[in-house]
Amino acid sequence: MSPAVALASLPASDAPPLGEVLSAWGIVPFAGMLLSIALLPLLSPHFWRRHYPKVTSLWALAFTVPFLAAHGALARYEILHVALVDYVPFLTLLWALFTVSGGIVVRGTPRATPAVNTTLLAVGTVAASWIGTTGAAMLLIRPLLRANAGRRRASHVVVFFIFLVANVGGALTPLGDPPLFLGFLHGVPFFWTLHLAPHFLFVSILLLGSFYLLDRFRMRRDAAPTGSREEAPADKVRIRLGGAWNLLFAAGIVGAVLLSGLWESPSVLVLGVSLQWSDLAREALIAAMGILSLATTPRGLRVENGFSWEPIREVAILFAGIFATIIPAIAILKAGERGALAFLIERIREPWQFFWATGLLSSVLDNAPTYLTFLNVGLGRLYPGLPEATQVARILAEHPQVVAAVSSGAVFMGANSYIGNAPNFMVKSIAEEAGMAMPSFFGYVFRWALPILLPAFLMAGWIFF
Repeated sequence: MSPAVALASLPASDAPPLGEVLSAWGIVPFAGMLLSIALLPLLSPHFWRRHYPKVTSLWALAFTVPFLAAHGALARYEILHVALVDYVPFLTLLWALFTVSGGIVVRGTPRATPAVNTTLLAVGTVAASWIGTTGAAMLLIRPLLRANAGRRRASHVVVFFIFLVANVGGALTPLGDPPLFLGFLHGVPFFWTLHLAPHFLFVSILLLGSFYLLDRFRMRRDAAPTGSREEAPADKVRIRLGGAWNLLFAAGIVGAVLLSGLWESPSVLVLGVSLQWSDLAREALIAAMGILSLATTPRGLRVENGFSWEPIREVAILFAGIFATIIPAIAILKAGERGALAFLIERIREPWQFFWATGLLSSVLDNAPTYLTFLNVGLGRLYPGLPEATQVARILAEHPQVVAAVSSGAVFMGANSYIGNAPNFMVKSIAEEAGMAMPSFFGYVFRWALPILLPAFLMAGWIFF
């Protein structure tokens, strides 16, 4: 019997759900995978750059081989399910947004003033929810660096760019940040994330106002030796977009995601996994937008943008390992207080606890799997044993604050360190290539994140949760 047939014909059983029989030891490869991502780039960057695919493969095999040996066809089904339902859509969206944004070049950036810098950050913050934090960051970081070229101290501009464009700005739609897209794939409606608008506006306005005051102070201090303390007016420069037709492809990606959320379609078995036709249409349309961008954008535009495939290659490899090893964590968490992590679920009950637990873990681990982990903590505690679609529908209707807390904690607090969200390190690397002296890992955390972000998140948590 072929694997596909075996999976499609898995017999109904009175056996307890997988999450109730799995040991907590099954989570060790997932923890090892995340700790490798967090620590190896800091402890041995040269080794990590050369061997991260091997490290990822070792952790993935450390889980999948014994899992397949112990659970056979059920294990094959679970692996194929997470690949087809989570990994492929996740990577397809990131690849398409990365490809489309890489074909748009912003030219004619004016000379930096506090108002110009704040405006660029505000534009990027709003754009991030619609073209993704990765897309917005790759589109605007180079114009921001060009505007601030020649300043003696401008690393704070890039730090706030990471805060706002690479993280907070992705809060309003599933297109914005990978955690919210995973929520969309698991049944959270596309427009439900607009419930986060008050949280988004509060944190964004607070950070933009703080940035304007700091940038104005620093610019005046740097100008003091010349005797000029007044903010010079910005040069009038015409802003032009190269490859502007890629905006149509970005709109096509938005339309494809919306279509899949609105179209109630029949399902079809793919390798034994039930998928809706709307899911398949979404992935095909999103991929088509990326391919059209590649076909219609001259190579010179991508060269001008400093475009490279390495960032998306790294994301593809690392998240293959993450999604493979996260299977037991998700299954156990879905089992609620009947699973091996009952001690954790029993202690996280209030929305503010979900906000801080999700956020603090998102600070040091990638925020996408962290979101999925704590969403399932909520589902498992409140509705153990129910089908996922029923769990999600009920938690949104009966406990929406829990989902809002997990969502905002994951998106916002990915900014707390360079390793909290994929675009953070990408922005840092681009800034350093341009000659900007960026803070070290701990310099970023202790000099910037703790004194600026922590008070903002404390206020947001107190007001909203």
